[in-house]
Amino acid sequence: MAAMACIPRRLSQITLFNTKNLTLYHITLVVILCTTFYLIGIWQHSVGTTFSSSSAAAAFLSSVPCSSLKTTQLDFLPHHLPPDPPSETARAAQFPPCDHSFSEYTPCEDVQRSLKFDRDMLIYRERHCPEKDELLKCRIPAPYGYKVPFRWPQGREFAWFANVPHKELTVEKKNQNWIKVEGDRFRFPGGGTMFPHGADAYIDDIDKLINLRDGSIRTAIDTGCGVASWGAYLLSRNILAMSFAPRDTHEAQVQFALERGVPAMIGVMASIRLPYPSRAFDMAHCSRCLIPWGLYDGLYLIEVDRVLRPGGYWILSGPPINWQKHWKGWNRTTDDLKSEQTRIETVAKSLCWKKLVQKDDLAVWQKPTNHVHCKANRKDFKRPPICHTQNPDMAWYTKLETCLTPLPHVSNIKEIAGGQLAKWPRRLNAIPPRISSGSLLGITETVFVENSELWKKRVEYYKTIDHQLAETGRYRNLLDMNAYLGGFAAALVDDPVWVMNIVPVEADQINTLGVVYERGLTGTYQNWCEAMSTYPRTYDFIHGDAIFSLYKDRCEMEDIVLEMDRILRPESSVIIRDDVDVLMKLKNMMDGMQWDGRIVDHEDGPHERTKILFAVKQYWVASPLSQNQ
Repeated sequence: MAAMACIPRRLSQITLFNTKNLTLYHITLVVILCTTFYLIGIWQHSVGTTFSSSSAAAAFLSSVPCSSLKTTQLDFLPHHLPPDPPSETARAAQFPPCDHSFSEYTPCEDVQRSLKFDRDMLIYRERHCPEKDELLKCRIPAPYGYKVPFRWPQGREFAWFANVPHKELTVEKKNQNWIKVEGDRFRFPGGGTMFPHGADAYIDDIDKLINLRDGSIRTAIDTGCGVASWGAYLLSRNILAMSFAPRDTHEAQVQFALERGVPAMIGVMASIRLPYPSRAFDMAHCSRCLIPWGLYDGLYLIEVDRVLRPGGYWILSGPPINWQKHWKGWNRTTDDLKSEQTRIETVAKSLCWKKLVQKDDLAVWQKPTNHVHCKANRKDFKRPPICHTQNPDMAWYTKLETCLTPLPHVSNIKEIAGGQLAKWPRRLNAIPPRISSGSLLGITETVFVENSELWKKRVEYYKTIDHQLAETGRYRNLLDMNAYLGGFAAALVDDPVWVMNIVPVEADQINTLGVVYERGLTGTYQNWCEAMSTYPRTYDFIHGDAIFSLYKDRCEMEDIVLEMDRILRPESSVIIRDDVDVLMKLKNMMDGMQWDGRIVDHEDGPHERTKILFAVKQYWVASPLSQNQ
């Protein structure tokens, strides 16, 4: 058995030995063949070919000079990279400083340009913007000694003299308590032509006539505002007033208002509509504003009627109210003043307004809540007729018309045209009637609510990027260049700021500025291919959502950026959200304006194509030598 067990083991060893010998044989054969073919190859290419073609090659080489032989140079340099950026010096010179004489330049209200236009109806004081070849390609300097304005609420009473170096009003309005110079600053006692004892006392007098405290009055407009003390002191009552006055009626009056931190614009009642939607304001005010209310077939009261909401109030003080007491001081005859008041009363009745009260120096009228009776009484009042053509919300270079803007249809006499507004502060987040009625195509109640929540998230993210925005009180005047539904402003309502909400006129297919006002916020229309009706250094912060994509191919990006630079204060900031390619180009442009900027990720993360550009305007001012020349 043992012998039989050994037989398979021996067979296995023999088989293994034979297999190893066979493998070694194959390897040896392959090596010999490879070596043979390699040697044959060398012989064919280096010996046979050379000798067979040597004579032809020699003949060619002897017939062609060496200088004509071309040697191909291999290029290993990359060809897909952008050119190197220009040096810091070259970028800084891209937008040089303007001359110091332009430190208060307002392009569309330029004094010299205005002289070319008709003085009738103050047309020369309207917007008249420069042509494309007249646009400045330089940066507006701040005056020497410029300082960051006082923080609110201290700014309501004080402004630095160096920021607005004008003493004209302190002399001209010395006895009216408008403004005083105290060392290196101005002080605003809160007085006005018709309220020398202060705006607070004057507003208290109004409050005795109509209720200013229950939240039903939130938005107001002050026509011919002076230094905007009326608007400044309404803020403590949660009433947000838009103040306007023309350029140079009194030197820098709107500029003083903005320096104080009060919403204001350069504007005038002349031949075109005010840049606000219909039914925007709960209250309109004129305190000796010098507007000829009774002339031109009541054209200017008709415009006030357009922008007043149903049930809104018009308050008038100054000539001709209480003319029996003041006629001598106004240097006018009693007949003249009495005639003026009669004309105003007649126009107000033709608009279906009700005169609520006249007490001392104040008179108050109220607009009807609907036009049921007003349409019926057109038999008695032939003028003004009801408008039938123009969009009531269209208000960008839109000519005034002597016709009554119709209110939305109602089903009964007690219904409020356009819908009932909630009282402030519920009004901010209540569904605006323009949305709940379905009058804005594609904007539903759900869209509104989601948009409000989205902007709360975005503003919270912004405050992690811009620490000055997060710092309570650092900023006061804010601008949103493309406000849509006002979500950005609404998210900041608890901060001590106000926001100018801009609805670009290019977005007129969905005109949302009426929604902004129905929320109890303020704003205006604007074409960003033109300058804004405001002074240099108006805003502490500018926000823009897809604004440069909106204006692509409409006008030059650099002109919009230069306008942003003009209206932004030194050491203040901007946040622009847009496509990353747009922001790359924009950042390069801002580098040429001495702004410090960086592009950061979208709040939803780095994979979003929309990015955010955060930039801060550096501090620089005119030289003291140039300013004193």
